Amino acid sequence: MSYKPVLGRTWWLKNPAFKAYMLREATVLPLTFFILCMLAGIYSLLRGEASWLNWVAVMGNPLVLALNALALLASLYHAATFFVLFPRVMPIRLGDKKVPDNLIVAGQWAGVAGVFVLASWIFWGVL
Repeated sequence: MSYKPVLGRTWWLKNPAFKAYMLREATVLPLTFFILCMLAGIYSLLRGEASWLNWVAVMGNPLVLALNALALLASLYHAATFFVLFPRVMPIRLGDKKVPDNLIVAGQWAGVAGVFVLASWIFWGVL
């Protein structure tokens, strides 16, 4: 005879760590929307100018803008939780000293900032 615990559909709501995990995993939903928007844009670009201009108009819709803003926030949340988790999963050592977790996290955010600055310079000439 074996014991099988019975779990309801909302078992994960009882533990804050599980809630945070589920929220992190749910960040894939708005990111999927963003990826589909980009693929639709590439497809419309291949189909010609009229299709491209129609896609640009759709991207200006307030609902689409809101969903893409949600995708940006979701990706930042996902990155933040990953960056905090990374030093625990893969500690970095220099010689026999462990690099402090906060330096690893700061280095990752510096990398994000560097990519943003580079993309701003390449695509918009802003910086």
